[in-house]
Amino acid sequence: MADETPARIEPCLLDTSSAEIVDLVASLSGAAHRLGARLHPRSAASLAELVGVMNCTYSNLIEGHNTTPREIERALANEFDAAGERRTLQIEARAHIRLQRDIDRRHAAGELPEPASVAFIRWLHRSFYDDAPETMLMIKGDGRELRMIPGEFRSAADHEVAAGRHLPPSADRVEAFMGYFEKRYGFAGLGAGSRIMAMAAAHHRLIYIHPFLDGNGRVSRLMSHAMALSAGIGAHGLWSVSRGLARGLESRGDYKRMMDYADSPRQGDLDGRGNLSRRALSDFIAWFLKVCLDQVTFMDGLFELDSLVERLKIYAGRRGFRPEALYILEQALQRGLCRAGRRPGSAG
Repeated sequence: MADETPARIEPCLLDTSSAEIVDLVASLSGAAHRLGARLHPRSAASLAELVGVMNCTYSNLIEGHNTTPREIERALANEFDAAGERRTLQIEARAHIRLQRDIDRRHAAGELPEPASVAFIRWLHRSFYDDAPETMLMIKGDGRELRMIPGEFRSAADHEVAAGRHLPPSADRVEAFMGYFEKRYGFAGLGAGSRIMAMAAAHHRLIYIHPFLDGNGRVSRLMSHAMALSAGIGAHGLWSVSRGLARGLESRGDYKRMMDYADSPRQGDLDGRGNLSRRALSDFIAWFLKVCLDQVTFMDGLFELDSLVERLKIYAGRRGFRPEALYILEQALQRGLCRAGRRPGSAG
């Protein structure tokens, strides 16, 4: 490899942002705030668990795995197919949902670590493969068969890989690249808007490094989910980028095309000073943020949170609930709970 220094992934961030990206950051921040502010975090967490199956379905599609929501729901109930590929896909789906819920819970409790840290990325990979059968850990291809160790980066001579036309860093340099990745994408020294842009850029650069023998795509999407929460645009987990990446903005091929485009080397002296194209990174960030905004807008329209209380009243009327019961439901929805002393007609 011509350049095996970690700076091979530069530019990691944009020195200046286009007006389009600035507008997208503002729009995404506003839309995510509106989506997350309409429900109490406890109510939002319950709703987020319901949509997790949908998001997992689309994450699987990116991997070329067509699992149905019914298969995923069965897996969450520990009901698996007897054997074969469908069982393996169910195990993967359950692991993805379990891990995303864990990320949501840790963020809500204020315990989510730095999402771009080496420790967190290792944890994501290790946790995803917690319940994996031995067959899921065996990597075959190019006349070789390797056993992947969950959470361990590529490091040995037989860990060299190719991702399409892209050749990731050599295995013995992955550790150094990931240490550099953590320094460049850590949120500590970044402002609110820069964190949102870093989330988009880090998504590509992690897959560019390809730190693991397998599972890099899933880890990158889970990392992006965690970064969105840490950047203040996660809306309690009510949206996920996976659905948007799978569907694209114009076609289902958008994601692969844009990832490949962001791999482009620098195109002359007017294309930044890094190894990779600054123009391509800027275009990728803009595209990624558009996907995020599209998903936040979609989920907001799907939930129709502005009319949720009114729909709750209609439901309560049809079921013949007493006014006191409706009040309790409204408080639980908006506050996450209802204190005994606040119930109409209660003592205290």
